[in-house]
Amino acid sequence: MSFNRQFVALLRMSLAASTQRLGSVLTILIGVTCAVTVLVSMLAMGSGARRQVLAGVHEDRVVVNSRGASGIESSIPREEADTVRDLPGIKLGAGGKPLVEFHAIVPIEARRRGTGRRIFFPLVGVTGSPTESDPELHLTEGRVFRAGLHELIASVPCVRQFSGFALGDKRPIGGADWTVVGHFQQGDTQQCVVLADAEILMSTFNTNTYTEATATLRSPADYARLQHALESNPSLHLEVRHEREAREEGIRQLNGLLNFAAYFVGAIMAIGATLGAVNSLYSMVDARRRELATLRAIGFGSGAVAASILCESMVLALPGALLGVLLARALFHRMAVSPFGFSFLLDVTPHLALTGVAWALAMGLIGGLLPAVRAVRVPVTTALRAA
Repeated sequence: MSFNRQFVALLRMSLAASTQRLGSVLTILIGVTCAVTVLVSMLAMGSGARRQVLAGVHEDRVVVNSRGASGIESSIPREEADTVRDLPGIKLGAGGKPLVEFHAIVPIEARRRGTGRRIFFPLVGVTGSPTESDPELHLTEGRVFRAGLHELIASVPCVRQFSGFALGDKRPIGGADWTVVGHFQQGDTQQCVVLADAEILMSTFNTNTYTEATATLRSPADYARLQHALESNPSLHLEVRHEREAREEGIRQLNGLLNFAAYFVGAIMAIGATLGAVNSLYSMVDARRRELATLRAIGFGSGAVAASILCESMVLALPGALLGVLLARALFHRMAVSPFGFSFLLDVTPHLALTGVAWALAMGLIGGLLPAVRAVRVPVTTALRAA
């Protein structure tokens, strides 16, 4: 009998008898399910954070920062800002004005509802009207801030998560009282975002530099033209990146931290599940010592026996993988979380589901190695003596 036929026959016999070893099978199933559920739900944090940051990204939009800097470390002097508006490749809007928006970002704090815990997040000063520059932003209450006044508009998550953002509330920032005059929603983002007039914000904090700028190109093909214009102008110490690239750079550190925590905790759970699988498979092999020795005596090869044990371990892990993915999807998908003060929705994607299945199969493979070695070491004389 060929190896393949021996392998298939042995695997069918093992799986058919699994109902007789229900306790061991359930141990493997529950362990793998828990490990996969934890891994996928924790990886969903990184996926959800990335999904939120990249929501609303446009291929024809770019971000301009000071060279070698990003985030609040970047600075664009006001005199350089005027030059940026005249760069080639930038689309013109109503009235022939270049579609360039400058941001001035300063950190502010708020108190979380219920706990009173302090959370820091950015107050973003913008030039122009935010509802015109971002089509996904729409007011839900109140009005847009007026230029030259100490007025704020806050996103709906700010109102839900923190105190002091109701319409008419005054917040002391930079030695001045700022009035909340409007609430807005920006896609399905769960992050607290507060917007104000950039010029009055810069005046309040005695600064003459913007943090970054976003510009809309005539077409994505104009990116190279704009980049060349920036690099060839010695008076500008700025660099341009695609909006997607800039946003991914901003989330990279947090995403790496979240993924590290997910794999660290997932690995601990996987070790526990794998050890449980090893013990269960050991007991299953011990219960079949006479059967395995008899099969060896009538001509079944040790390679086919070992391969069938390994495959059985992986097959028994597969239902746990699928159940773990379904539980993660049912219990945690679209759940709002706020690690490190950054709020977003968990996102259980098909890619994470495949990762969970691969993780479970790896646990099954590793868990079946030692029992497979033990199975092929069952002496044939055991069957002969039993007979």
